[in-house]
Amino acid sequence: MTTKSQKDFIVDSIVEDMAQMLMEDTQCGITEALDIIYNSETYDKLCDYSTNVFTQSAAYNYSILQHEQKYGKICS
Repeated sequence: MTTKSQKDFIVDSIVEDMAQMLMEDTQCGITEALDIIYNSETYDKLCDYSTNVFTQSAAYNYSILQHEQKYGKICS
């Protein structure tokens, strides 16, 4: 069984990777990238451990974030 602190670590790692991807794609800085991520519905789902989204790769979660940015909502 995964503890809350382990899940938190996984989420932090995913966010770090997503921020790197976002910075590379948009040429924004780390502050802006983290602001976009932390204020997204994608991040809310990532932190809701009942959704198990945190078990998916950073690339998968980044694709969800891209969809949210493009269409204003995450994929259903």
